[in-house]
Amino acid sequence: MLVSRSLGAWGSVVLAGMVLAGCSSQVNRAPVEDRGTTSTSTSSSSSAGSAAVKPLPGVENAGKPGYYTIKPGDTLIRIGLETGQSWKDIARWNNLENPNLIEVGQVVRVVPPTSSTASGSDSGSTRSTASSSTSSSTVVATPLPPAVAGGSTSTATPAATPAPAPAPAAAAKGADDVDFMWPASGSLIAGFDEARNKGYDIAGKAGDPVVAAADGRVVYAGAGLRGYGNLIILKHNNTYLTAYAHNQTLLVKEDQSVRKGQKIAEMGSTDADRVKLHFEVRRQGKPVDPSRYLPSR
Repeated sequence: MLVSRSLGAWGSVVLAGMVLAGCSSQVNRAPVEDRGTTSTSTSSSSSAGSAAVKPLPGVENAGKPGYYTIKPGDTLIRIGLETGQSWKDIARWNNLENPNLIEVGQVVRVVPPTSSTASGSDSGSTRSTASSSTSSSTVVATPLPPAVAGGSTSTATPAATPAPAPAPAAAAKGADDVDFMWPASGSLIAGFDEARNKGYDIAGKAGDPVVAAADGRVVYAGAGLRGYGNLIILKHNNTYLTAYAHNQTLLVKEDQSVRKGQKIAEMGSTDADRVKLHFEVRRQGKPVDPSRYLPSR
């Protein structure tokens, strides 16, 4: 009986120990699972937060010269037209694999990567060299006559003859100018208005020839710019672009070189209320009055 009672007591102790051990293992597991859940949700919200505050590409360059901040409705074609560049160049300078994927607020480079430094310094050094050579020749030419004449006032007037020295400067200034011709033979039906009409509207019949106003390279040929229909943009140099809109047929391709007077399109009415050619001259991307550049008729 004593043994039986001892075993009974011992069995109760063992059973109680097993129950306690079981409870203990359940209590230890629960917090581990809870911590895992908390950790997962924290990391999710953290990554969502970091995604939400991710800065747009190029935003650190906003406001700097040679950069453009994308606005609603912008496309690379429009940005190219407004900055005087080829949309393909802009895509390349900014490593844009898909030029159709741009975001409002994104900042893109619109000048060649070296143009603002190398080309600017080169042109600056060229100008300073030219001006220093001009000024040195003027210094040599001007003081000599008074020295020979003993500083008399009468000989000081001839010294003014070297004043035509600005002539080289005028030639240098006009170096980037373009000799334009009319791109179509029709009558002018709408003139330049900076707010309403950024160029000339020239009348004609469907199929009338549209010609290049000057030598240049085709930087755009297509219908991707709203309001322009079938459009051609020519780049003539680093200063001037011309645009030819509403064409019926385009006869040139992008990157093709064209000559002044070459037929590049046929007049039409794409994205327009009538058959006409809308022609723009842009200086460094800004539309300017074509009357300042076209010969009088």
